[in-house]
Parts: sequence; C-alpha cells; structure tokens
Amino acid sequence: MRDLLNKQGMSRRTFLGLTGATAVVAGATLSGCGGGEDAGSAPAEGGTKGGGVITAGSAYTTTNFDPSSTSSALACGTNWHVVEGLYGIDFHDYSVFNELADGDPKQIDDTTYEVTLRKDAKFSDGNPVTPEDVMESFKRSTAEGNIYIPMLAPIASVEKKDDTTLTVKTTVPNFSLLKERLAIVRVVPAASTKEEMTAKPVGSGPWMYDVIDDAKVEMVPNPEYNGDHKAEDKKLHIDILVDPTARVQAQQEGTTLVMEMVTADAVEQLEGAGCQMDTVNGFGTRFMLFNTKKAPWDNVKVRQAVMYALDTEKMIENAFAGLAVAPTCYLPKDFTNYHEASTVYKHDVDKAKKLIEEAGITPGKVVLCTTDNEQVVSMSTQVKQDLDALGFDVELKERTSAETYADIDGGSDFDMLLAPGDPSCFGADPDLLMNWWYGDNAWMKTRARWNESAEWKQLTELMATALGQTGDEQQETWNKCFDLIAEQAVLYPVLQVQTVTASWRDTPNGEGVRIDGFKGIGTTGMSFIDCATVSE
Repeated sequence: MRDLLNKQGMSRRTFLGLTGATAVVAGATLSGCGGGEDAGSAPAEGGTKGGGVITAGSAYTTTNFDPSSTSSALACGTNWHVVEGLYGIDFHDYSVFNELADGDPKQIDDTTYEVTLRKDAKFSDGNPVTPEDVMESFKRSTAEGNIYIPMLAPIASVEKKDDTTLTVKTTVPNFSLLKERLAIVRVVPAASTKEEMTAKPVGSGPWMYDVIDDAKVEMVPNPEYNGDHKAEDKKLHIDILVDPTARVQAQQEGTTLVMEMVTADAVEQLEGAGCQMDTVNGFGTRFMLFNTKKAPWDNVKVRQAVMYALDTEKMIENAFAGLAVAPTCYLPKDFTNYHEASTVYKHDVDKAKKLIEEAGITPGKVVLCTTDNEQVVSMSTQVKQDLDALGFDVELKERTSAETYADIDGGSDFDMLLAPGDPSCFGADPDLLMNWWYGDNAWMKTRARWNESAEWKQLTELMATALGQTGDEQQETWNKCFDLIAEQAVLYPVLQVQTVTASWRDTPNGEGVRIDGFKGIGTTGMSFIDCATVSE
C-alpha cells in the first residue's frame, strides 16, 4: 500500500489519504485485478472471473459527455473507462499511471518535455491514435470559455515532434505536476464533431460506449484496446437512478452490484442485506459564497461573522447523519498537503456578534440562494436559523443549479450562495483544487466578484509562486494560500462530506455474482478499471 499520509517527499504528487477503516481503499491499485487475463478464464476464490455484466446505480445524470468540457459526475466517471489521456489518475489514491503515454515525460529543458505514445494504440473505431488527435484534444480543452483553462494554464502548448512523439511546453519551469495536468486532457479523434463528443465520444480505453440514454449508460469492451487494463466482462451497465430510494432498492435486491452516494439512513439497511460499505473522506464540499461587490459582504468581518455563526455540528447530525466534517482548512485533514488554517470557524455566536459590531453594520434582510441539492436544502434551514439569531432576516431562494448560476452569472443582485462542489474528479493537488474556485474564472469574476481585490491578486501570486517550487518551500507557500482563503472567507467550505459506496464485493448478490477489485472513491463517480464480476 502506498504511504498516503506521509507528508515528506511528496512535492511532485499529491495523494488523498484515507483514515481509519477506510484506509484499505488505497489497497485497490490498478494492478489489483489482473486486467491482462482473458475474460472468463480465471477462477477467483472458486468462482469464474469475468465474462459477465458489471451493473451499477448512478446518482447523477447529464446530457453532456464531451470529454473536453464536461464537469458532470456521471460523464467524468464513465469517460474514465472509455476515453484515455496521455496519463490517467487512480482515484483511490490520486496516483498517476500511463494511459496513452508509454512512460514519463522526458525533460528536454526547464520548460520542454517529450511524451511518446503507446505503440499501436487505436481508437475503438479502428483508427490509430496520432499526435494530431492529442493536439486537437488539448486545443478543445483550452478553448476560450472552457472550465478546464485554469487547471491547464501551466501547459503552454502541445505540438507534434514526429509520428509517435509530442513536445509539451510549460509556462512553469520544472513543472512538478505535468502528468497530473496532462491527465485532464482526454483524447478523442481529431475528426470528432462537438455533437459526437457530447452524445457518445469515441476513445481508446478498455471500454467503448454502446448505449447512452436517459435511463442508462452501457459500455462494451473495446476490441482495439492494447493497454494494461483490459476489460474482462462483456458489458458495463450503469442505471441512472437519481432517486436515492430507487438506488437503494436496486442495490439491496442485487440488481446492481455497486451503488454510489449511499444515503446515511440506508447504510445499516444495505449492510444488513450483505453489501460492503466504503466510507471515504473526500474534497466534496458544501460551501458558502458571498457577493463581495455588495454591502455588507464587502466587509471581511461580516463574512467571518456568518461563518462563526453557523452551527455545523447540528448540520452534520441533521443533514448528513454524521457523514461530514467541519473544515479546519480548505483541504480536508486526510489530504497529504493539509495544513490547519490560521482561521478555523467553530460555532461561536458571541464572536460572530462581536465581529458584526466591529464591522459597524446593522443586519437586515438578505437572500440566501441555494441549489436544489437535498443536503444543501436541509442545511439551509439551519443557516437561516443561525443568521436570524444574529439579527439578519434570511429569505431562502431554492432553484436548480442551472437556474441559480444563470441568474448569478447574469448579474443578479444576490447576497449569499450555499451549494455543493467537488473538482477532485480532475485531480487532488492543492493548485488544481484552489484554481477551480479561486482562479481567473467565473467563480471569482461573476459569482464572488472578488477578482479585482488586492487579496485575490495576492492569493493568485502565491499560487503561481508555489507551482515553481518543490518540497517544504512549496508546502509553506500553499500554507499561506490556505490561511488567506480561510481568513477572507469569500468562498469557503461549510462542511466537507464523506462519500459512501455500497458493493456486493465480499458477498455475492442473490444471483451468486459479486464484483472483484472494486473500492469506493472519495469523489463523485465510480471506477471499474481492473474490476471484474465473479460468478460463484
């Protein structure tokens, strides 16, 4: 098992640590299931491995599977199996492995690297993977307005050197996170249209899309795949079951072998049925965002007062049944680069009232926007109660995510936003996780509206500095970032949630089938790389 909690010698890669009983999740490395064996031929503890159907219940839905632009939990998770990058991420521990690259980048000078493609790699349509495909995929992923731009900003260009080699230029000398960033760029044929990528992208991974509709996503083995993680089953079938009751019923009955986003009230029920549970601490947050262009939220003391006023323990108990933690840093405690922030928001009404007094404002009527996420809606009741106790008169405004962000991005005169978010489906190094919300993007420009402040400039300068550093020096700079983000409380976690996944892993379902090698992950989505059914 990798030492995920070791904070020494980790400057080139950030791992997600798992504590307590969930630490065993890290043992499910990509080599754990013997992906190179012939499907159906290998016995597994007395059963037949492979040749069956992996079934799963998804908590999410989407209409955008475009690997160059989607942020959908469903699409990102299924694309991991279908569309390769030069490198891939093992989301059990955030280590990086070769996908279309046949090895590590070869460093030519401080900002130049060469990457060689895997020999004879082909897309599922039979066409070879070429440098042009990688170049076009990078171009699409960094097109104007793309949400991936802040994460890919350290990569200046991706160009063809010859028919098997790419030259990668970076904006950061000796960039230590190059493989992690290249893993964000998923490679599709250069000739693919936007409509094709959105509806059913073609890739070079172990699986290929067969059917995508409102009710399901089905994948079958890619006959052209020649990598190290071959699909062993005849089908990977994912039912779209947004309703948690439907997901629980399907998992309990054994219709699905894996269920994501197990609700707290269903844990004992599924354990009693014989399922194994993975509870993983992840980056997933329920955050508070303030409109800093509007008084009184332009005053840091008022923002801090709100954060101190929130009774997070009650939220954890009532909205999450204990499956969440109150943050002490922008990063969760189990992350390798964790540093306890200089400002930690513990429920303290007296301190909140004192900050309001020091700010010289009189609390009045405010609007708290929320998305329709079930946990967020439940939390909002407590937020209203806590802020009303400070003298505010909070009006709750619940809408879908699309409606909420369209209104805010359109210039709405809002006060606060309570919403969920988790960019760790793209990686888990501090720079990526900070850039998602605090980079030069819509979050800071049209939502928090903080990008013209001296503090935002200071933060982004610190983030840029850290990218060119390594070791303790890099960590010290990141610590300054964490302190500044906590102190300013412009967009900050109210809670960091735990992800619970159920599987028929050690025990077969009613049909005598279990899944070998599966482990839940701390971000959205499910990883079935190197997993296989076992029929007993």
